[in-house]
Amino acid sequence: MESCAIILAAGDGKRMKSARPKVLCEVLLKPMLAWVLDGCRAAGIQNENLCVITSDRPEPLWPLLDGGVQSAVQAERLGTGHAVRCAEGFLRKKRAEGVREAAVLCGDAPFVGGELLAESLRAHRAGQNAVTVLTARVKDPGRYGRILRGADGAFRCIREAADASPDELLIDEINSGAYWFSIDYLLRALPLLQNGNAQNEYYLTDTVELAPRLREKAGAFCCPDPAAALGANDRRSLAELNAAAREKVFGALYDAGVDIPVADGVMISPDASIGRDTLILPGCILKGRVTVGEGCVIGPNTTLIDCEIGDRCTVDSSRIEKSRLGNGVRVGPFAQIRPGCEIAGSVKIGNFVELKNSTVGEKTSFAHLTYCGDSDFGAHVNVGCGVVTVNYDGNAKYRTVVGDGCFIGCNTNLVAPVRVGKGAYVAAATTVTEDVPGDALAIGRVRQQHKEGWAKAMRAKKPKP
Repeated sequence: MESCAIILAAGDGKRMKSARPKVLCEVLLKPMLAWVLDGCRAAGIQNENLCVITSDRPEPLWPLLDGGVQSAVQAERLGTGHAVRCAEGFLRKKRAEGVREAAVLCGDAPFVGGELLAESLRAHRAGQNAVTVLTARVKDPGRYGRILRGADGAFRCIREAADASPDELLIDEINSGAYWFSIDYLLRALPLLQNGNAQNEYYLTDTVELAPRLREKAGAFCCPDPAAALGANDRRSLAELNAAAREKVFGALYDAGVDIPVADGVMISPDASIGRDTLILPGCILKGRVTVGEGCVIGPNTTLIDCEIGDRCTVDSSRIEKSRLGNGVRVGPFAQIRPGCEIAGSVKIGNFVELKNSTVGEKTSFAHLTYCGDSDFGAHVNVGCGVVTVNYDGNAKYRTVVGDGCFIGCNTNLVAPVRVGKGAYVAAATTVTEDVPGDALAIGRVRQQHKEGWAKAMRAKKPKP
């Protein structure tokens, strides 16, 4: 049976001192809202069954709401209950489509993942609850709502911290801010919420106390990992989330056989996959969906963004983004592979080499000081120092094609569109403006001339010190 989810994301980031919505603040270089959306998808909730509650200025969130994710606007911040009311149309539509349960999640609580959502949904169904609160036991409950239980340990209600008595503030079991609801019950309970509290807000927590009055059952699911309840309200708490996430990611990588001998300056995305016996050195950043194979050496001081690295690769002090490397590729130091590159196995990309939107065949070598953009280089090509593909004429970009087994001499300009045939040589300092036939030698340089005495006459014109 399908379920849906409502994600509360209308906060404006004032306490974060940010110009962006709070949910766009990042944990391990990934927006908190993206963590929550991915957790829902991992639990099997499809994009069309996701609804994000936004402010009346939702534009910054739009890049994360592609693929059919729904949204609803909360123009005024009148509490969590009011935020869910703003999604009433979404809930009614889902119920008409046969969806029976809805999760309500906080967009700034990134650690409610797919496994936890699935497990808590099973408990919600097994208990035949109208509402199930996800709870956690934490060392410092602080501002969080407290879970009140009866003498027999049965769940009673949630007490907001602002309304709690001194004794209730000592309770360490807290409301994570995440819930499972029967949609039928949620639609019945939302109109009954009142704002007679210290904050003059409509609390979603009150739906729990309403359940017995409506002859429904409320329950609680205590999360095994207290981190599930962690959220961020300011930069300090955001830093704490980053530290917790970093420790969790590193732990999983250690268990998978990845070597991170010194973690200084290392930041690895939760979406990264790294093979065994790979060494991650200090100062490395792996952002987004990065895949690294087995037996690689990454770093030091390397940035990988949404890219795929094969087995036994070395990437030293370099940057690779949205590209793919085959097995045994050596990159760096101080190289940049920009988006759109497909690099075959055993390629060498040396210091101060930049590639962009290019394909490279096996065992081709770019030793140093080279720029190749919008290009297709074959296998076993030797590219000398200072080679440049001249791919832009001021209006449009064009491709350069270099065949297998070519030799491109130092300081060559390949003016696109141009082709260098298989096995051809291009002499150093040549500017290639016409196609080069296979197995030919291209020479295109000004003939050297000597003007006798020119330098001596020039020096004579300079004023004496």
